[in-house]
Amino acid sequence: MKKTKNTLPNESEDLFLTDGGLETTLVFLEGFDLPYFAAFDILKDQKGYDSMKNYYSRYLKIAEKYKTNFILESPTWRANPEWIEKIGYSKDSLFELNKKAVSLLTDLKTEFSNSIKSILISGCIGPRGDGYVPDNCMNVEEAKQYHLAQIKVLSKMPVDFVSALTMNYIEEVIGIVQAAETVSLPVVISFTVETDGKLPTGMSLKDAIEKIDKSVNVPPLYYMINCAHPTHFVNELKANANENWVKRIKGFRANASCKSHAELDEATELDRGIPKDLGKEYKSLKDSFPHINVLGGCCGTDEEHILEIVKQLKVV
Repeated sequence: MKKTKNTLPNESEDLFLTDGGLETTLVFLEGFDLPYFAAFDILKDQKGYDSMKNYYSRYLKIAEKYKTNFILESPTWRANPEWIEKIGYSKDSLFELNKKAVSLLTDLKTEFSNSIKSILISGCIGPRGDGYVPDNCMNVEEAKQYHLAQIKVLSKMPVDFVSALTMNYIEEVIGIVQAAETVSLPVVISFTVETDGKLPTGMSLKDAIEKIDKSVNVPPLYYMINCAHPTHFVNELKANANENWVKRIKGFRANASCKSHAELDEATELDRGIPKDLGKEYKSLKDSFPHINVLGGCCGTDEEHILEIVKQLKVV
């Protein structure tokens, strides 16, 4: 696999923070219009670039203050072939769009490298379809070929690994893992789950993780859960706490809201939940699963939520 001079989360017990809900922050708190929730689109002008840089800087300053490591997740969740065309970019823009996003992160890494022990850059990839609804599902080979385009582009950039976020069915995941293997790039897989702790297809996390690990030559570095509230999945994890598949989960990027995906899709206002309460949920998760060391946020979360998480964990 691709070598990195930085220690990865699966090789360490140290805490790695990430950012919060990038897209919901840009839309609801900063007033940007994101076509198809595509954050990378605002990098097309200086105002958007400056806002994005400021967004990540706020989180890096939390890691700096509390002496944690940090994972910079590129704003490229929608920067894959079909989505960029829906937004109005040409297929030939794939490289440049991803490069611009990663270049911003490399500049930030340089800026904060003397004050934060380890800063990793993750090339973010998202689903071909809807993040909440497993529609127009691909088989493994179709998924591999589709995602290989963006993964090849990211492999030419200074990323430590790629992270597939908001995954909702395993054939797409297996295709992504196989695509990453072809370019010797480590991969992290993050599932989204419904309020019952299961994937939108109804498959359990246990079945999903075990089937993926058995279906690929080089398994993911680790797994995560994102775009779901801790109350949606904590019981599933606690009921299986001693099983190996639970130990493969190294991180959470939870929603601030307890609402279901269907409710969030219909929402016209931002549900930020209660930051202090989310911090307590994370503290409980960390107490129950000490091996978890990648912590960030998803929809509705911002730097206040991440700050509460760190304060609850009493990181000094």
